[in-house]
Amino acid sequence: MTELFDEVDEEVRRDQLKRLWDQYSIYIVAGALLIIASVGGWRGYQYLEAKKAAEAGSAFDAAVDLAEQNKPAEAEAAFNKLAATAPSGYRMLARFRAAAEVATRDPQAGAKIYDDISADRSVGAVEQDLARIRAAGLLLETASYPNILQRLETSTGPEATFRHTARELLALSAWRANDTTAARQWLDMIANDGETPSGLRSRAESLQALLPPVAKS
Repeated sequence: MTELFDEVDEEVRRDQLKRLWDQYSIYIVAGALLIIASVGGWRGYQYLEAKKAAEAGSAFDAAVDLAEQNKPAEAEAAFNKLAATAPSGYRMLARFRAAAEVATRDPQAGAKIYDDISADRSVGAVEQDLARIRAAGLLLETASYPNILQRLETSTGPEATFRHTARELLALSAWRANDTTAARQWLDMIANDGETPSGLRSRAESLQALLPPVAKS
């Protein structure tokens, strides 16, 4: 008798499963196909992105070779093309290299490109900060101390990535402008920062030695 009931239960379960399959099979199949298509699409996307990155890497290396072969015009054109078409990482590198190539023939124009990068809100904060540093370095010999201060003051804070370089550039700019008070301010900030690189610290000490002694009150 027990076996009979088991057979009946098994038959009922089969009928229930069959009804469920008949009712929902189209959704089950569609879901499975969607999963397969999604996985395939993601794999395809990864392949295409990897291919684009490899192509951009090769193109970037070729542009660097042009720069090293002293072909600034061709290198600039190659970097500009990458800046417009490459994946985001290489696109940013190319923008910086294009600015550097321009700066070899026209520092003012190179600084303008760096200024454009630093003002671009789609660019990361670190890259913006680096662009400000590069622009200020190009303009150090021609721009006034107030101009350099306006460019770099926000980059001198205790947590700023490039604070050491920013402080050194400001000290040099102030020294060139005969603003010994400002120069001493930045040199003291360099000296008091325990994380100042040793080479930069040595340069700051050399510049400090060129300043007139502080007048005794």
